[in-house]
Amino acid sequence: MNSMPHHEHFDRVRQDHQRELVEDYVEEIAHLHQHLGEARASDLAERFGVSPAAVSKVVTKLKRDGLVNARPYRGIFLTEEGEELAHKVAARHLVVLDVLRTMGVPEPVARADSEGIEHHCSDATVEAMRRFLDQYGSDRGETKRDL
Repeated sequence: MNSMPHHEHFDRVRQDHQRELVEDYVEEIAHLHQHLGEARASDLAERFGVSPAAVSKVVTKLKRDGLVNARPYRGIFLTEEGEELAHKVAARHLVVLDVLRTMGVPEPVARADSEGIEHHCSDATVEAMRRFLDQYGSDRGETKRDL
């Protein structure tokens, strides 16, 4: 049986939820830079369907945590640490998405589900998913071990 006390499972889920918002923002900032050349608070507000004030609050936290640099009326830029986190989150997302696709989950469902699942997978689970994909193959070929 599992030797971890029951409450520790819930502790981990709470920690995952706290990290989820940070990871979503860092991943989206990287995506916006890649596709639009910049990330602005207004772009993030539109993408997440939240107010500019909500974005400002999260960006302030990201600045405090050393993940972004931002100044009023200028773009938002990832620090080196922020870029590393964005890279890790994007790679984990692709692994989860490809596992769901390989298992036969319909594309729209796989895309939606992977957005939540990715934040709750440990490194050990993601590595097991990579081994699963190596064994059973990825139907899209998008998973990249060294993203």
